[in-house]
Amino acid sequence: MPNLLDTLWQLQQQPDSDPRALFDQPDISADEGQALQFQLLERWLNEGEELGGWKIGMTSGESRDALGVGVRPSGFVLKSRIFRSGAQIPRSSLYKGGVENELCFTVGSALGDGATADAAQAAIAGMAAGFEINQKRLPPNSPAGLRIADNLSNWGIVYGEPITHDQLSDDLSKMNVTLNQLTDGQSHTIEQVASEGHMDPHYQSLAILAQRLADFGHSLQAGQQIITGAYGKTPFEVGRFAGDFSLGIGRAELELTGD
Repeated sequence: MPNLLDTLWQLQQQPDSDPRALFDQPDISADEGQALQFQLLERWLNEGEELGGWKIGMTSGESRDALGVGVRPSGFVLKSRIFRSGAQIPRSSLYKGGVENELCFTVGSALGDGATADAAQAAIAGMAAGFEINQKRLPPNSPAGLRIADNLSNWGIVYGEPITHDQLSDDLSKMNVTLNQLTDGQSHTIEQVASEGHMDPHYQSLAILAQRLADFGHSLQAGQQIITGAYGKTPFEVGRFAGDFSLGIGRAELELTGD
């Protein structure tokens, strides 16, 4: 019988692989899943990939506390799967899943153990409109530990032109995000979401992420890209999508092609 790490690795390589071997073994805790996820990252690095950034999970909407009260696990983002706004990605390469509008932060200076929201704000060089590309490799309602071990479904991210905190027109809690599909020169709204009441405070989330990483021997490093929680979301389909963020943050665009 393959071990958990081998099966998770197979799913990362071939997301349509049979995941049943994961459920033939005892459930794992959130911390055990996090440790397995870092082993998964190590395999990617051994294959020549580079670490490009991180995500903090379970920070928005119905997902908050979905894996346990106060549980905010981290995920990694491979450098080869970080794209600038306007990227074109073949729909066929993504299997099942969807795209989500998320605010993307660029780390300016290292942040680790003992991080606070104020320290997180000071460590950030900029923020931009973005997308997370999520690939559903596990069955619905999979246990929390496995979802964390599977890197919280992350496949990659897209980010737009960054601005600094000082360039914001208001507090981040006042942000509104609109997800649009762009068709034949027209913009069709899929979802509009207000940050207030929907999203954990962003700098608090970044501090939690830094502490979570420190607990496992990692830290936020300059140049890394960080995503912090979903606003509008839509399943994969061929087409062009745009996320418009208020407060002067701007837009990110992504095209899933039929190649």
